[in-house]
Amino acid sequence: MKKSKFIFVTGGVTSSLGKGIISASLAKLLQSRGYSVTIQKFDPYINVDPGTMNPYEHGECYVTDDGAETDLDLGHYERFLNIPTSQSNNVTTGRIYQTVIDNEREGKYLGKTVQVIPHITDEIKRRMTRLGETGDYDIVITELGGTVGDIESLPYVEAVRQLRWDLGQDHTVVIHLTLIPYLRAAGELKTKPTQHSVKTLQELGVQPDILVCRTEHKLNTELRKKIALFCNVNQNAVIESMDVDTIYEVPLVMLREKLDRVALAKMKLPLKNEPKLEKWKDFLFRLDHPNTEVNIGLVGKYVELPDAYKSINEAFNHAGAVNECKVNVHCIQSETINAKNVHLKLQDLDGVLVAPGFGDRGIEGKIDAIKYLRENKIPFFGICLGMQCAVVEFGRNVLGLKSAHSTEMDAKTTHPVIDMMEEQKKITQKGGTMRLGAYACKINKGSLAHRIYGKLQIQERHRHRFEFNNAYTDQYEKGGMALTGVNPETELVEIVEIEDHPFFIGVQFHPELKSTVANPHPLFVRFVKATVEQTAKRDSRH
Repeated sequence: MKKSKFIFVTGGVTSSLGKGIISASLAKLLQSRGYSVTIQKFDPYINVDPGTMNPYEHGECYVTDDGAETDLDLGHYERFLNIPTSQSNNVTTGRIYQTVIDNEREGKYLGKTVQVIPHITDEIKRRMTRLGETGDYDIVITELGGTVGDIESLPYVEAVRQLRWDLGQDHTVVIHLTLIPYLRAAGELKTKPTQHSVKTLQELGVQPDILVCRTEHKLNTELRKKIALFCNVNQNAVIESMDVDTIYEVPLVMLREKLDRVALAKMKLPLKNEPKLEKWKDFLFRLDHPNTEVNIGLVGKYVELPDAYKSINEAFNHAGAVNECKVNVHCIQSETINAKNVHLKLQDLDGVLVAPGFGDRGIEGKIDAIKYLRENKIPFFGICLGMQCAVVEFGRNVLGLKSAHSTEMDAKTTHPVIDMMEEQKKITQKGGTMRLGAYACKINKGSLAHRIYGKLQIQERHRHRFEFNNAYTDQYEKGGMALTGVNPETELVEIVEIEDHPFFIGVQFHPELKSTVANPHPLFVRFVKATVEQTAKRDSRH
């Protein structure tokens, strides 16, 4: 069995420096050298998982194949490494305490006073090393959420200190991500915040091996020497991380800075082969040198926060590169759309994606948008609630079911074309109880979905409680909305289409969660292609 090495990534000075991107970038470099790598995220909040959090609080909730509701950084891990994550890759303080309290109630600590040290830290260490004990990975990278010095992060830093003692220095590396701010008035980069951040980490018993310094300007040799001297690291372990135009450039920046070489040297691991990043560079070239561009609307209720639809935006980047097309995403707050202004909001767009979500806020705006897209033959793509809104709109305006609605929004509707899944009706707890994770879908031969996927059986990830009401199947099929994808076991409708349309498809699942740099999702690729064709038609008319 492989004996895994462990890399811990901490952050200082300020949040949002990009620990997840640095972790994913290092993992990509190590993977390209021939090492098997995984990444895990430890979040210091007391929620058991982010499933019940408002997207404005925490950004999108990322869902894994095995049904874990996780931090959005796991999306970065999958998009960079092209390997799936799982329940084991995201741990929260809430889950740690829940486990320890359950153990205490079961009598596992009989006679003991249950304390942060050793009981909480032991549970953290157990979870930190669990993936390493599978024998599947040479290297496990652990990203610690929050900022060093935060009260809620202290047990995690202490667990890292203990693990370094338990495993030995050659088996662990600590990378500290910090900020070198630029003071415009003085015309200088300042290292003092980094010095204080490292000092705080040292006071907690952890000496970082590598410093990754976020900066807007280049670090000269003198600055690197100063940082190395005052932070007690080697000069070659002071890594510059300048701002870049896209997150996908970061692995190449880290390669130039030799982050992977320094980390491997610290762990006494051989360099193996040089990183093979030709496909990655080809993707970046296509991303940076498009032959055309399109304007796509993203209609949703959380559009003010880009991270709320992070995976959708990244899937558009992947699909745009395939089509050699720059995708300009225009976020449109669904609450601002109504029947009177919908043409003004959408008329200049080449296609529109109606986003997933929960609750009735902005729902009528989504329905008005879909009606306009359907009638004006503008490419439409609906995901989860977006698909359900397409069903409601079709029921109201084509089938004549004027009160058609989802029982999520109107429990007393006389035409519940979208209704709660039967197994969900007895559930009272909110957290982790939706239909979650990967499920099979059988696709109708000859359908648009079949042409897009090129196969009749697929697996996609879900996160929902409500579904198409199969009591209305015949009405919809006869009325012109094809139900082209169903779950083979439950008959849950997964995909709806309108054939007499350039591109009109809604899916109950979340395809954005499976799009990666190496494997852009076919639904996004085909949707972007449809918008390119829409642009060409409009240009020819003009």
